[in-house]
Amino acid sequence: MDQPTAPVPPPGCPAHQAGGRVPLHGMEFAADPQAYYSYLRHFGPTAPVELAPGVEATLITDYAVALQLLQDSGAFRKDARRWRDLNEGRVPPDSPVAPLLSYRPNAMFSDGAEHLRLRQAITDSMARVDTRKLSRTTEQVSNYLISQFGSRGSADLLGDYAKQLPLFVFNELFGCTADIGDRVVFGITGMFDGVNAEQAVGVMFGAIGELVALKRAKPGDDVPSWLMEHQSKLTDEELVHQIALLLVAGNEPLRNLIGNTLHRLLTHDAYADQGGLIDEAIDDTLWENPPMQNLAPHYPAADMEFAGQKLHAGDLLLVSFAAANTGPALTAARKAGSNRAHLAWSAGPHACPSKEPARQITVTAIENLLNKLPDVGLAVPSESLTWRPGPFNRGLTVLPAKFTPVQIAHRPAPARKEAPLRQEPTATGGRGERGGVWSQFLNWLTR
Repeated sequence: MDQPTAPVPPPGCPAHQAGGRVPLHGMEFAADPQAYYSYLRHFGPTAPVELAPGVEATLITDYAVALQLLQDSGAFRKDARRWRDLNEGRVPPDSPVAPLLSYRPNAMFSDGAEHLRLRQAITDSMARVDTRKLSRTTEQVSNYLISQFGSRGSADLLGDYAKQLPLFVFNELFGCTADIGDRVVFGITGMFDGVNAEQAVGVMFGAIGELVALKRAKPGDDVPSWLMEHQSKLTDEELVHQIALLLVAGNEPLRNLIGNTLHRLLTHDAYADQGGLIDEAIDDTLWENPPMQNLAPHYPAADMEFAGQKLHAGDLLLVSFAAANTGPALTAARKAGSNRAHLAWSAGPHACPSKEPARQITVTAIENLLNKLPDVGLAVPSESLTWRPGPFNRGLTVLPAKFTPVQIAHRPAPARKEAPLRQEPTATGGRGERGGVWSQFLNWLTR
């Protein structure tokens, strides 16, 4: 297997490992994934990888082949109940990647007419989000978060800002009361940080179940209420799973997009000399350092040959958005001006349904931060920054920054009639007694 002319990621040729599969887990991969993608391209457009100990997959690294897979819903299916290795007991039950890949009754894991029905409910409901209100909410949340660390003159822009802002904005969009919002924040944070993940997921689904009950009894101007009104007539169970999908899929990639774009702005001097630096930095980040680097699980519907490789029905295939975006074949196209032809939002029938709101939140969050902290800069050498391990996400562990201390007024001006909306009791009668971060934000609004 030795290929001395091929790029070899540290700490040595990964193909020497059992089964010749390249591991996409561990600190070595997190430190330099592009070195791994360069190596993987030597296998051709697809490559054998290991997502976690004992979990095998085929990774698509070529842009054209990835696009072919994403657009062919006849040959490739999304229903994870087809996953052969899981069905035949080859995936460890406690595998850290199983929760993200295992089947749930939502639009991400459905095919055909069922997928169309669930996705239509999501896209129609998300289309009702008022863009002006979204910008106001994002700015309001941004001001609150900056008020928590602004007077210190230093912050972790990931933990103190990028990680929390999407959670708060989505809590507002989804009409979460104080108590429900606190538990949604706890659940999503625990699930992705791997701290008591099973318990965290249970807390999140319990909170979303209460949210559905609350909105059935008292609909509002929010995404869950719009989902309930939709002609697709979602059941309560379907509502819980679509809301969970939107909250989870909306928060984790958005956290990484804000963090990765801030990282790019703080480590590349070129943006300071350009107009429209935030839009440019977001596009460059989506191309070169996308928030979800490998995902879009698919399963062949039958035994087949694809991109020169024999595949069996139920094999797990993943798309490497990061490798496809940075492949040599795309360099010329990108230079020619196709700056949004990247695959960071996926493509085909399962492409991200919320990319416009996600981009708007990111632009507003970064713009407001830079306006409030105009001299913000990295507080540590850029080479000392570390990235979270794992095959799916691409995000920093911390982003320490320093700036001239500022004071942010408790209440944003002008005060909005609709703020705060979320102090009603929950379906079980609570009023946010837990005193979590969402409750603290709502209290701040009313000071």
